[in-house]
Amino acid sequence: MHPTEEVAVSTRVIGLISGTSVDGIDAALVEISGTELDLKIALLAGATYPYPTELRERILAVGAGVAISMAELAEIDDAIAQVFAQAAQNIQIGHQPATLIGSHGQTVYHRPPTDSGIEKKTAPHSLLGYSLQLGRGALIAHLTGITTVSNFRAADINIGGHGAPLVPRVDAYILSHPQEGRCIQNIGGIGNVAYIPPRHGDWLSKIRAWDTGPGNSLLDLAVEHLSAGAKTYDENGDWAATGTPCHPLVEQWLNQDYFHLPPPKSTGRELFGVTYLHQCLKDAQAYKLNPADILATLTELTAASIVHSYRTFLPEMPQRILLCGGGSRNLYLKRRLELLLTSIPVLTTDEVGLSADFKEAIAFAVLAYWRHLGIPGNLPTATGAPEEVLLGEIHQSHS
Repeated sequence: MHPTEEVAVSTRVIGLISGTSVDGIDAALVEISGTELDLKIALLAGATYPYPTELRERILAVGAGVAISMAELAEIDDAIAQVFAQAAQNIQIGHQPATLIGSHGQTVYHRPPTDSGIEKKTAPHSLLGYSLQLGRGALIAHLTGITTVSNFRAADINIGGHGAPLVPRVDAYILSHPQEGRCIQNIGGIGNVAYIPPRHGDWLSKIRAWDTGPGNSLLDLAVEHLSAGAKTYDENGDWAATGTPCHPLVEQWLNQDYFHLPPPKSTGRELFGVTYLHQCLKDAQAYKLNPADILATLTELTAASIVHSYRTFLPEMPQRILLCGGGSRNLYLKRRLELLLTSIPVLTTDEVGLSADFKEAIAFAVLAYWRHLGIPGNLPTATGAPEEVLLGEIHQSHS
């Protein structure tokens, strides 16, 4: 139920997340007041804390399907919680302490509901989705002494939703505009969009959101492969910018089933991961592409899949696009999007006052804050769930 009393005092909350790229823990310390339309957020501190190398490699291996024992899974779960807890402690240095943590944890497996789409082939007997985030909230609460909300996807999945994307409701209240339709395009390891119509009438029910496909996941994997491990990502897209996209190859890749599934839909490394990259590299051999051309072509796939998604599934094209996530720093990718979108301005959320680097971490701080107040966090038009639900499990600190 929505609270009836006005929330006048501000709450200091930490948001924690590590995305599909597993490049580190994004931590945001924010001060939040209000509830929904009157929601106010001030970012007090934001930082990214890299994973220890060995732990990152173990996470990537689990995400790629390497078999491990239950004991090893428990060990990794605890290790992730420990580095998340350390990030929460570090982000507070020099600030008044937080009273709440919202931790999304580290996604290592995500399977959408199987009653619609390509997942029917692999799990025909399970209609509900399944998603596993490691870094258990109870241990974070224990180590930090701060009440922690975690496992945000579960409640939405348990009633038939995808459990993703979860950020659109937050986007709606902090990035909507009275007269302007906007697409908020996050480019993490996977890309996801929230289409926010102008804020009037029954605007909330008209929001649409889904995972657009690969964001940085294929690019990062390709950079690591093509540089023999010397690089883990293409800074600013500089390497890709020296190449030439192979458009026939992009058109071939866009025939992949996922791009043509209607929303709501979600995806992850299970589809756009190492195996997918190897198929892309195999496809590229026929065109005799050099490494820069391969990166330019994979970057083009990210840009083209986003634009294809808009043109195919949006009720109308937006008047403005706001980028966030690590991919918003890829200047070559941003230029390709601008070119494909012709007259639609492509900005970052920084330019409207919300950190593009830490927007996702800020969103999970808000979701934890809403959970604490008893305000639903999902958006059924985004996740496909039949109704609004409270998101996240609350773990009280007992230290």
